[in-house]
Amino acid sequence: MDKSDVWRHIHAERAALAATLAELTDEEWQEESLCTGWTVHDVAAHVISNPQIGWGDLVSMAMRNLGRSYNTMIFRDVKRRGAQETRESILADYAAYADSTRRVPVVATLDPLIDVLLHHQDIVRPVGRSRTMPPEAALLAADRLRQVSFLLGTRRLVRSVRMVADDIDWTRGEGPTVSGPIQELLMLCSGREPDRTLLSGDGLELTTRG
Repeated sequence: MDKSDVWRHIHAERAALAATLAELTDEEWQEESLCTGWTVHDVAAHVISNPQIGWGDLVSMAMRNLGRSYNTMIFRDVKRRGAQETRESILADYAAYADSTRRVPVVATLDPLIDVLLHHQDIVRPVGRSRTMPPEAALLAADRLRQVSFLLGTRRLVRSVRMVADDIDWTRGEGPTVSGPIQELLMLCSGREPDRTLLSGDGLELTTRG
């Protein structure tokens, strides 16, 4: 798939997330997301920061976080943005950058797609809502996450089971099988907890944390 198709998916998912955010109540915006320590408000601000961060911003972030880990740097930036932005300004950013093809300079083109797909789930699941990922987009994201699993701490998991999607033609890996919707397999690849009621197979117990 070429970059124009990837951006088409990114823009569609960005619009879908914006629509979800507009429907949430003020109370739901303050709920904890699936990302530890991040509220829905924080996650919303983080996702739309992707087309706004340039080289200068990266340097500033690094300078503010000298001696700290990458994850700590991201967490501190998320909380800073969340504190500075209002619900209205965040929604305005989604409108302003709806069709932008800018991205954080150091990330791959697929990374903004992964961000918006997974963070949409991080937002809707804790507040009792749902969002079904387009299988074609989730497939691209899952393949990318499998490539960088060593960075996410999921390398052992993705190498220990054979993942089989039941809603799109996608099979990856070797070993005992885990089958289900591609979006739940993507959740596994990212290190997130999937909806296990939608998964089956003799490899499922190998994906349990701890």
